[in-house]
Amino acid sequence: MTEITRDVVIVGAGPSGLTAATRLKAAGLTVAVLEARDRVGGRTWTDDIEGATLEIGGQWVSPDQEGLLELLEELGLETFDRYREGDSLYISKSGDLTRFTGDIFPVAPETEAELVRLIDKLDAMAAEMDPDRPWEHPQAEELDTISFEAWIAQETQDQEARDNIALFIGPAMLTKPAHAFSTLQALLMASSAGSFTNLVDSDFILDKRIVGGMQEVSKRLAATVGDDLFLAQPVRRIEHGPEGVVVHAEGVHVRAKRVVLAHAPVLYNRISFEPPLPRRQHQLHQHLSMGFVIKVHAVYDRPFWREQGLSGTVFSPYQLCHEAYDNTNYQDERGTLVAFVSDLNADGVFELSDEERKGRILDSLAAYFGPEAKNPVVYYESDWGSEEWTRGAYAASFDLGGLHRYGSDVRTPVGPIHFSCSDIAGAGYQHVDGAIRMGKLTAEQLIADLT
Repeated sequence: MTEITRDVVIVGAGPSGLTAATRLKAAGLTVAVLEARDRVGGRTWTDDIEGATLEIGGQWVSPDQEGLLELLEELGLETFDRYREGDSLYISKSGDLTRFTGDIFPVAPETEAELVRLIDKLDAMAAEMDPDRPWEHPQAEELDTISFEAWIAQETQDQEARDNIALFIGPAMLTKPAHAFSTLQALLMASSAGSFTNLVDSDFILDKRIVGGMQEVSKRLAATVGDDLFLAQPVRRIEHGPEGVVVHAEGVHVRAKRVVLAHAPVLYNRISFEPPLPRRQHQLHQHLSMGFVIKVHAVYDRPFWREQGLSGTVFSPYQLCHEAYDNTNYQDERGTLVAFVSDLNADGVFELSDEERKGRILDSLAAYFGPEAKNPVVYYESDWGSEEWTRGAYAASFDLGGLHRYGSDVRTPVGPIHFSCSDIAGAGYQHVDGAIRMGKLTAEQLIADLT
């Protein structure tokens, strides 16, 4: 057993924890980073699967993600544009396949009018919110006790408009059914991205990717942390008090002045705290849960859809794969599609055998792209729900009523224990940008306290 002493110990070697660690070291403080996995990156992971480089976790960069963009510049990482030339595709409830351009789906004029009206209304409501303090929204309690599905139903009788507005937040972002989260939680998702319009605009929210993959951010930060990083060290117990903490991992014990929990909130209960965390923390952590989505990677010998004048971007709330994009790697001759199967649909296909599930998913891609989509040379499913140290994707969100009730405490330190991850970010919520912003903010607080 290794026993060491540091100023700060950080639990989790994802973008948030490693950002905090590098900032603390630069300020002259000593750190130790303990990571349960045998790799860095958290929910970002770039790996080689059957000869294809796949971004198994988070990957996209948006123009408003200042925390991420600044760090990319610091680290010397380059980006490239997501391929988006040509037409997008939409499948209606009746099964009609339509090519289109722009942000609004090709629906009946009256449905389009409803979509535009609802997007404008949600933009106005999101503009009233500070994403760092959503519980202070003027209608916070009212909006937090009505599901997003019920709110949409109150707003319009147009079922296709309802289905598509729900798609943008439910399956596409929080990866939960729209009846399972509140309208306030939906507004936080929109506000954190700048507006509901930004969530609708895939050219904005999914703008660029990083050459080499998003995990490169964590790898380069980890190089700065050096020998202060300890992999395959799940933390089992934290003793804490006025004098600091003792953090017990499987092979390392760290005595420190502060500890930062830089991992998903659903894992807090994997750690025993002595003394126990306060009642408020016990309660709020039970009201946060992960969504569930399968990220599907289908690699082909070439990006055949481009030959048809298609961008690779598709949407439908009525398909198993509710969205897909051209995810071809930088300077790669092969073509890659990335598609998503979310919440209740994901539950359903995991009741099938592996081959049956693959067949159903490829059939859905073929509904958009034709029979050639059924024959990828590499096929892989990112199933973060099976990851012991993640347990879902993309991030944690509150159940009905939880955000206005507990939201103000998600970042509140408990004595020497601090919290930092994308799940509790304001701007950049549930994105790598939010993880980095939280890492910087936590480091600033600790530097002010300890230096």
